[in-house]
Amino acid sequence: MRQVHLAVLLGFVALIKALPSHPTRQNDHRSTKDAKVLILGGGVAGVIAARTLHEKGMDDFLIVEARSELGGRMQNYSIGVPGQQYTVELGPNWIQGTQTGNGPANPILTLARKHHVKNQYNDLDGSITTYDYNGPKDYLDLLNKSVDQYDQNIVAAGERVKMQQVDLNLQSAYGITSGQPKNLYEAACQYYQIDWVREYAQSPDQNSWIASAWNSNFTFDTDMGGFSDSNNLCIDPRGFKTIIQAEAAEFLQPSQVSLNSTVTSIEYSSDGVKVTLADGSSLTSDYVLCTFSLGVLQYGDVAFSPALPSWKVEAIQSMVMATYTKIFLQFTEKFWFDTEMAVYADKERGRYPIWQSLDHVDFLPGSGLVFVTVTGDFSLRIEGMQDSDVQAEVMEVLRAMYPNTSVPDPVAFHFKRWHADPLFRGSYSNWPASFVPGHSKNLRATVNQRLWFAGEATSLKYYGFLHGAYYEGLHAGEEIAKCIAGGGCAGLQHVDNVVDASPYPFASITP
Repeated sequence: MRQVHLAVLLGFVALIKALPSHPTRQNDHRSTKDAKVLILGGGVAGVIAARTLHEKGMDDFLIVEARSELGGRMQNYSIGVPGQQYTVELGPNWIQGTQTGNGPANPILTLARKHHVKNQYNDLDGSITTYDYNGPKDYLDLLNKSVDQYDQNIVAAGERVKMQQVDLNLQSAYGITSGQPKNLYEAACQYYQIDWVREYAQSPDQNSWIASAWNSNFTFDTDMGGFSDSNNLCIDPRGFKTIIQAEAAEFLQPSQVSLNSTVTSIEYSSDGVKVTLADGSSLTSDYVLCTFSLGVLQYGDVAFSPALPSWKVEAIQSMVMATYTKIFLQFTEKFWFDTEMAVYADKERGRYPIWQSLDHVDFLPGSGLVFVTVTGDFSLRIEGMQDSDVQAEVMEVLRAMYPNTSVPDPVAFHFKRWHADPLFRGSYSNWPASFVPGHSKNLRATVNQRLWFAGEATSLKYYGFLHGAYYEGLHAGEEIAKCIAGGGCAGLQHVDNVVDASPYPFASITP
């Protein structure tokens, strides 16, 4: 039976007062089960799907969230010594692609405006200082060149799409366009463009050339329907999660949310779905919308009975979960660069390369805060280390950047281990090389008419982005509402076998 945990009343109490009262509507299609629809996950996709069902007059749903609050990967942390504490974002931090003139606005920007969440333009191109392991080193010309090289690869990817040529990885792209890094400075600049600015959080050899191109263009290029090429940094003391929590407060009732409820298994059949939680209790419904992180699905943290069909498993495993780690430090006095950003070139690619000052006139002046970002395999490496050892390495780099300055130890230090978190298993999804559209279609497809899937990973255009999660939640809510209104449906279709573009030269390669 449905259990609304006490945490709903405790963790959600600040929002409840703002919730309107909604009587049961005649077209609500209410179920005899715990809910008509169980929405598993209270992140952006889950909340927007719930809002969509509500707007369609279908309020018989329950959001089941493992954490003590809504927001998913939108998580913040209060860092600093007493009297000098500030809110920093551990997960998503930017509204990526905002709006150009009166053109289409990124829906995340629209939510931020609606709920007065403070955000500030972040100059990622024109406010940068560069360093190497001997101190300040001017290679801004190479940084500008790396932008041109990336743009050249985007254009070349577009030509491959027109010609229906196969996908390759971005490292191959740089080789084909003669843009391979020749030294550690060019490697650092390439990292800034690929691993960081575009936020693929993986090295070029781990990225799809074609998918990464449209992922960038559909967000940043207005000629392709993108929003803008600008990025806004969230600096709201309430946290970036406010956009989704405040949105939820406008329509959710306490009985429509179950917090601190970790899903362990899902049983599905033609009769409906049974979801079992970690405390042994269970919930039943006619439909389930899974908005779990791709990493959770890949790790098998949730058991499905019967097992998911092979086409769905293949789709889940065809994508990868990238990890993006921000390491925050607070000092009693600022001694670092006055620009917004800094790039550090090391002999080892990806070794504490991208720095950002929060103690900046446009962000959190006087905070004493700076953070450095690592990604991909380096993120996984530091997750296996003690905090003190990570801090020692970070300080070694920072002192190398300032050889003539007596750099003190930080008074506060913090980073989150996203890959090790069993609720996420990474930061966001990414398409590797040899991307094929059939896998994306199957990742999104419905299983047995009862199991639906949505999240940033299921977005073909906007995977990895918050607005990807938003649009996927919106789409899933609309499709499920149609299905309920019609008395049932087949759901989103799949491809039984994702095949190669041309036949292999051998009929068989096994006995």
